[in-house]
Amino acid sequence: MSSTTEPLDRGLARVREDLLADDRLIRAVGSGRQRSTTPPWRRVELRWVDLKAGRHLQVVAYDATQAHTSNHLRGEAADAAVDALLAEPFGNWTVETTDRRLTLRVTKKGDAATHTSAAAAGSGQAGEPDRSHDRAKERLLQEDDPVFAALGLADARGRIKPSRMAKYRQVEDFLRILDRSIDEAMEKGHVRTPTADDPLRIVDLGCGNGYLTFAAHRFLGGRRGLPVRLTGVDVKAQSAEHNATVARDLGIEADFVVGTIGEASLAEPPDVVLALHACDTATDEALARAVEWAAPLVLAAPCCHHDIAAQLRRTPTPSPYSSLTRHGILRERFADTLTDALRALLLRTQGYRVEVMEFVESRHTPRNTLLRAVRTGDGGSASTVQEYDDLVATWGIRPKLGELLAADAGSGTGAGE
Repeated sequence: MSSTTEPLDRGLARVREDLLADDRLIRAVGSGRQRSTTPPWRRVELRWVDLKAGRHLQVVAYDATQAHTSNHLRGEAADAAVDALLAEPFGNWTVETTDRRLTLRVTKKGDAATHTSAAAAGSGQAGEPDRSHDRAKERLLQEDDPVFAALGLADARGRIKPSRMAKYRQVEDFLRILDRSIDEAMEKGHVRTPTADDPLRIVDLGCGNGYLTFAAHRFLGGRRGLPVRLTGVDVKAQSAEHNATVARDLGIEADFVVGTIGEASLAEPPDVVLALHACDTATDEALARAVEWAAPLVLAAPCCHHDIAAQLRRTPTPSPYSSLTRHGILRERFADTLTDALRALLLRTQGYRVEVMEFVESRHTPRNTLLRAVRTGDGGSASTVQEYDDLVATWGIRPKLGELLAADAGSGTGAGE
């Protein structure tokens, strides 16, 4: 294992050598951007494939919406494709071969900070690389990845169990959102670029048995080569014991804290906060802690919006909206929408840019809403505060997140009052 800072052309020459080693290359990824520049692709992935016409370097380039695949014959065509990609201003390169992992990060001064380590045991970097071209749909984590067997989603032959396929799809959809979110946040400087000495700190609040937690660590640390340190928080000691065992089996460095979200204590503030299907007001507690820590990136998938639903049942419906709450099923659905709309407004008042998006397709699970919040540092506008206050006053409700943020601030801002 070694780390060094060297001229960029020398570091890229080392990357080039591994990219063109068709007998050793497992997979390579270029992502991010150099200072004050933007490459044409959000991300590129490279590997060698064997076609009828011979061995080709396959390049999958991702723009904002889709993937573009091209194949380049070994020799001059592959050399030219690699040189063209290395000339683009990508900020990071991760190259996995059968014997080592090389990561390169372009510093603010334009140098190459490189880190080389031996191939990790159990990482799939052993024996012959997979050069098959007619693979099934490209997955961020393949079905036979050790993480799925460790979590009980896959059988002994590395196949996802039919009864767990919906969970596998959920993991894939989440990883795509996480991957894109981290890329965009790093490119815009909202999330720092991690190093081996200071890894990306991810905390999962209400982690349960950690399906998405471990998948996130496996993808970011294994596929993308980002240094990651994981902390899971859950009130159940059984979950912590289970997760510690899984982490040990997978060789993952992680901490699991037993306790409530509101009482969780971290040695250092996190870079990324996850709150995935924390029930009812546990999501509010997680969002409040994220704000308290000034977490740069927050991904929350709310679940079981009982609190506002119960308040709507007790409070007279304002005119002319009685039809929204007259029928129980409509009232429950409206409560879900109102709760998450208020959460998004509150996060905006705390300096976050917020998107409310579909997590997974509703045919797979009804719990398919995700709040993605990126801390920009911009204060919430007066109109945002007013919009929140008007909604709360109109419906006669007291959102839990508003109360938590007001308590943390030590004084009201109109939120929750």
